[in-house]
Amino acid sequence: MDIRTVNEDDASTIAKLYNYYINETIITFEETAVTAEQMLERIRKIQHAQYPWLVVEVNGNIIGFAYASPWHERSAYRYTAESSIYLSHQHVGGGYGKALYKALLTQLRAIGIKNVMALIALPNLASVRLNESLGFKPVGEYNNVGFKFERFISVGCYQLALE
Repeated sequence: MDIRTVNEDDASTIAKLYNYYINETIITFEETAVTAEQMLERIRKIQHAQYPWLVVEVNGNIIGFAYASPWHERSAYRYTAESSIYLSHQHVGGGYGKALYKALLTQLRAIGIKNVMALIALPNLASVRLNESLGFKPVGEYNNVGFKFERFISVGCYQLALE
């Protein structure tokens, strides 16, 4: 397993991995598959904001990605970030997600982030367990705020203090 910073050539592979979650799950509230070009723009936006975006590779193949973004735009939120992590559905449960997430949190500490927020579409026991195993605490729930696959979906809000 190798964890590294994303590069622009990864956009196509990341889009394919992410599109599984768009098309098959409630985990993301996006409903239309993304192109490699759209993913490249997202990568550039995160990098321009100077937040980390990491990928995890096994045998030279990307099997997951994680990144952080500003929690909100207003300057008072500058020490709080939102985390996102996606792992190939064939590799869930192998410890790759935890290692990737730990690497992301290490980089967030290094740039001075004090709190990390994670929003989890519910139900999603795997994501809840992953976040809680790293110290995230549930701090609220937004009830029925998403609508996908002809049903309403709630979102759990989790917070990790990095100090």
